[in-house]
Amino acid sequence: MARRLDFPVFDADNHLYETEEAFTRHLPDAYRGLVKYVQVGKRTKIAIKNRISDYIPNPTFNVVAPPGAHEQQYKLQNPDSKTGASERAPAEPLPRSVPSIPAYFEPEPRLKLLDELGIQRAMMWPTLASVLEERLADDPVASHVVIHAFNRWLHEQWSFDYQGRIFATPIVTLPIVDRALEELEWIVERGARAILIRPAPVPDFGGRRRSFALPEFDPFWRAVEEADLLVGLHSSDSGFQRYLNEYEGHVDEFLPFVQKSAFSTLVNVDSRTITDVLSSIIGHGLATRFPRLRFLPVENGSAWVRPLVAKLARVYDRFPDLFDEDPVEVFRRAIWIHPFHEEDPVGLAELIGVENVCFGSDYPHPEGLADPVGFVDELASLPSADQARIMGGNLAGIMGLAA
Repeated sequence: MARRLDFPVFDADNHLYETEEAFTRHLPDAYRGLVKYVQVGKRTKIAIKNRISDYIPNPTFNVVAPPGAHEQQYKLQNPDSKTGASERAPAEPLPRSVPSIPAYFEPEPRLKLLDELGIQRAMMWPTLASVLEERLADDPVASHVVIHAFNRWLHEQWSFDYQGRIFATPIVTLPIVDRALEELEWIVERGARAILIRPAPVPDFGGRRRSFALPEFDPFWRAVEEADLLVGLHSSDSGFQRYLNEYEGHVDEFLPFVQKSAFSTLVNVDSRTITDVLSSIIGHGLATRFPRLRFLPVENGSAWVRPLVAKLARVYDRFPDLFDEDPVEVFRRAIWIHPFHEEDPVGLAELIGVENVCFGSDYPHPEGLADPVGFVDELASLPSADQARIMGGNLAGIMGLAA
């Protein structure tokens, strides 16, 4: 049993594991076979448009890595970790895999697990669903069809607001704005308080891609603002791999759990994807045209925040006529940050304000925290009221919930 804090804990980054029918249960007959599971030797793999993906090594999730199994590894190896590689002895290794439990797939046992962990509320993000949009980038219609099929499964399996404690996040894909508006209406009617938008340029017909912050998407964002929804920007397969492939002569898909080259590590440590997305949200004026929008980058870390804020201030100082308002103020009004557990949340709070920082554990993923509420120890130098804001109060506020 985890310790109990003196204030509610609202975890911004919990994950569910999808069942094998998550993408197929509600696929129309015309799209049967678009997503399927196939046997490759003794392993089951997911195939999208008849192309096998290794994005998630075991997409059935019948066995998974233990929660927090890689926690110490990230503390020691992340270049942005506040813990140096020589400062902490590695923990005893955990098993490489353990059988999954019902709490990873269903809301009622997950509530019991949250109670054991000392968590009162949690946002619940998909795991495997992040494979879909990039692998359907050449077929915008199919992308909308599969995402809607997944959202129907998600609502049946988890609901979008389970007993006021678990908030599963339906996906909205954006290639066709009218279809995105239809999906948004369907989601809002079923009580969602947040949506998941892939933080990446949006595929279009004919291979074009464009930022979702451009005015062509304004009808969608107007509806999001009117619905008062939080916009989650959870890390995903952003399509950035194609740029790395150009430098390294590959045609590979993005594989998050495969050892990278020194070059790709140097590039990725700059958090280019989320930096570019937020630069577009601010630089293309989306957050100014719709000032009540709220964005929560999740599982993107926070090391990129300081250089981005400095760049916004520097460019605004040199080219104020490019902006309708101070971009740093836009950032503080529209963006909330969930730092990685190995980073410096106190320094982040000093930079952007304690009211813009949210706690997230990435539970039960292996790179997350085995004991989520233990994150409060990283906040020990802050007053209790500030700890309470970061550990849940801020997220409750931007979700429109009582703290």
